[in-house]
This record gives sequence, structure tokens and C-alpha cells, in this order.
Amino acid sequence: MEDYPGKAGRLIPVFTIEVQTLPEDTDRILDEILKVHPLGYGNYRRNASITAPGRETARPNPNSTTTTHVEGFEAGATETYPMVEVKISVERDKAVLAKVMDAIISVHHYEEPVIFVREDWVSRANYDPNSDNPHRWWNNGRGLPDRLE
Repeated sequence: MEDYPGKAGRLIPVFTIEVQTLPEDTDRILDEILKVHPLGYGNYRRNASITAPGRETARPNPNSTTTTHVEGFEAGATETYPMVEVKISVERDKAVLAKVMDAIISVHHYEEPVIFVREDWVSRANYDPNSDNPHRWWNNGRGLPDRLE
């Protein structure tokens, strides 16, 4: 992929990290990661994708933290909670990955967080902040979408 022939940019190797967490914990996780990595994407920092809230479900075994800390919870009973997925990418460097994983785990609410790590390739465009491409947000008449926060 290093010799990807696209004219619009290039592809670079990254680790993609997807973390399942509570919706209200996303900023805490991202802030902790920022202490060890800028989460850069081109000229931007703190880049992450966060899904709309969904649900996670599990059946805890005996001696799990749920059966240990939730009075009256029966092992094998189903529990379901709100969940989002936070997706980030970092350069494909195991030392960097280790620092980011340690940061995530140090502030995650679970003792066994659900984290997926993949070797991926990500695009980097031939950056031109003055492009006259009519589809770019500064040229399309619509501008940026409304901010959520």
C-alpha cells in the first residue's frame, strides 16, 4: 500500500482502536489518551469517531465483578447497558499502541474493557485549504454542519 497510485493522496499504516464505553465516559477516555498521543489526522488533533448510543449485553459468570459488587445479582442473568464505540487511529507503532491502550484501560469503567485493535491503512489527502473544489464545505454554499457541542 505504500505505493498506492491514487492522485488525491496517499495511504499510511495505522492501528485502529475501537473502544466500547458509556456515552458519558468518552471525553474522559479521549482526554487521558491526549496525555500520551495527540490523535492527529492531517492538520487536526483529538480526532475520534463516536457512534450513536446503542446497547451492550452480557451474562456475567460467578466471581465476576458484577456478581461480586451488585448485591443479589445472579450469575448467568443478562445485563444490558447503554454503550457507544469510540474509534481512533494511531501510527502503526507498538510502543505508541501500548501507551494509548494503557491510557484507555486506566480510566475505563470496566475491569475488562471491550477494545478492538486492527492494522489498517488510512487516507491522507493532498491537502489544499484553498481548493476550489465545489464539494468542499467552504465552497458548497452549505458550510459546516451544525455543531453538536
